[in-house]
Amino acid sequence: MGRIQGLSSGTRAGLSALATGILIFLLWDVLTGAVDPIESALTARHWGRFSWLAALGVGGFALGMMSLVYYSEWMRNRSQRRATTLVGPGAAAIDEFDKRGWLDGLTPGKQLALLIAVGIGVHNFGEGLAIGQAAAASQISLAVTLIIGFSLHNATEGFGICGPMSGEGTQPTWGFLALLGTIGGLPTFLGTLLGQSWSSEAMSVVFFAVAAGSILYVVQELLAVNRKYGHTVLVTWVVLAGIVLGFATDFVISASGV
Repeated sequence: MGRIQGLSSGTRAGLSALATGILIFLLWDVLTGAVDPIESALTARHWGRFSWLAALGVGGFALGMMSLVYYSEWMRNRSQRRATTLVGPGAAAIDEFDKRGWLDGLTPGKQLALLIAVGIGVHNFGEGLAIGQAAAASQISLAVTLIIGFSLHNATEGFGICGPMSGEGTQPTWGFLALLGTIGGLPTFLGTLLGQSWSSEAMSVVFFAVAAGSILYVVQELLAVNRKYGHTVLVTWVVLAGIVLGFATDFVISASGV
């Protein structure tokens, strides 16, 4: 989808809105994964464990969201400093000797797609933990069901990653798409390896909380992008469709009894 060109304004708005809806579902999904262990400790009146897990959840959420906020501000200030650099006649500006980094050369849509891939990658690490833990418990049929369900579910996340690039009309290279796919997908495999050999409820809370914070930031950015298109009715309907699509694919996993 990220390579398709010549899309109309309405189609670009729809793809961006679809990405927003899917990420809103993912926000609910990862928040549930982070909060459930905390609520279980509270219900059991294990006050020490509740306090520990709650602190990890709040800290992880703040880390996931605010790290992207500070990074975005750093990038914006850096761009503004470059834009205000004056080049005098016969003189070279300092910026001419300051080579632009790889991230600086990305369009806003590509930068947002990269942030989405990072947030989804952290989320998918938690999914890999679930697969690995099922395999470690010799529940092979459950592990296979999770693999199929997560595969269908993660296919929709690809639309979320490509949405910002399609929205601005940017055609990414195959290499850049492969990079985004690796960032978003490889953590599932790594999480499976770790979950099969070792599991930690506290670690799961941290990863889900970090993912939730980063996804909330990206949703905020996408909502701002969607408002610029002006297709209010279309965008709203497609956001709703993205949320429904996220739940529909998640039902495949729920059908396994997880």
